[in-house]
Amino acid sequence: MDSDLPPIVSPCIGVCTLEAGTGLCTGCLRTTDEIAAWRDADNGWRLTVLQRLKERRRARGRTSAADSRPRRRQPQTA
Repeated sequence: MDSDLPPIVSPCIGVCTLEAGTGLCTGCLRTTDEIAAWRDADNGWRLTVLQRLKERRRARGRTSAADSRPRRRQPQTA
């Protein structure tokens, strides 16, 4: 199903600095492993990462109205 959909775009916002304490990007809150794997990842993995990012934003109080809306595409569970 995911292969029929266009690739999910990167959550990068162009503020690319890694936090010393957490190793997370200050802009998008991805780990270096998540950043490196994004290009070759399928949509299912990308949706999983986007859900993690939503949780990280909530934990930091960095939410928006978009975080309250359900995603149209959900991660596929095996």
